[in-house]
Amino acid sequence: MNQRTFLADGLLLLVAFIWGSAFVAQRLGMNHIEPWAFNGIRFLIGSFALIPFLLFQRRRGSVFTRLTWLGGIALGLVMMLASGFQQIGLIYTTAGKAAFITCLYIVLVPILGLLVGNKTGRDTWLGIVIALPGLGFLTLGDDLVLNYGDMLEMIGALFWAAHLLLIARLAPRNNVIALAFVQFLSCSLFSFGVASVTENWAWSQAEAALMPLLYVGIVSTGVGYTLQIIGQKTAPVAHASIILSLETVFAVIVGYLFLNETLSGIAMLGCVLMLAGMVVSQFGLHGIRRFFQQKAG
Repeated sequence: MNQRTFLADGLLLLVAFIWGSAFVAQRLGMNHIEPWAFNGIRFLIGSFALIPFLLFQRRRGSVFTRLTWLGGIALGLVMMLASGFQQIGLIYTTAGKAAFITCLYIVLVPILGLLVGNKTGRDTWLGIVIALPGLGFLTLGDDLVLNYGDMLEMIGALFWAAHLLLIARLAPRNNVIALAFVQFLSCSLFSFGVASVTENWAWSQAEAALMPLLYVGIVSTGVGYTLQIIGQKTAPVAHASIILSLETVFAVIVGYLFLNETLSGIAMLGCVLMLAGMVVSQFGLHGIRRFFQQKAG
């Protein structure tokens, strides 16, 4: 492995840590502000964080088209639902469990893809078979009862899967930064709309949750997104996806360090099975073997 690939993998590992630790920041934010208002402010900050990149790209011409606005608004609506269920679920479950359940979208994407005519290969079904028992171990626990927060995270994972399928249609036909900006801004406005109807909140609550909001808005969204683009310019896609899936592991570790969250032995087994299922579903047994052969070389 050459030096550029090594550095790129290091950047992607940093992104995985940022995204995994963001689950902890999101949970800490719930101590001060309600979930829809939190998401409204979070994505508003995230959209502002992309403005410098937009200004840089506009030197080459307009980056916004009619499709960018319409597609970005559609993405924002789906993201509002996905992040809303995720954020509310974090009130009732741990950051680590939320991260693992959310990443179930990796195996849900091909299932939903069947509805739009996409084919699903053998390795994908194998990954699903491995991941689903792991999901049961993680969420049901020793008493075989589904936690309310875990159920909300599962619904959120469905919307994240739909979000990825929509991105796959829109990203190749739009400027990615412009699309992300419209998406974040739309998600923010939609979230504020729900908050105005369902929540009683004030800007003083946002001040109390300022640090978590800044972390998820600037670091997780702005910095994380940018580093991902830089890293994936050099790192092979197999490297990138496997490394980024480690955000779930970092969420468990950071949750333990800062929130004293722990998982039982059977829940940890569930995490291992889910992570294995995600990787197998994404790359197949042959792809995983080739990945480790490249690392060894």
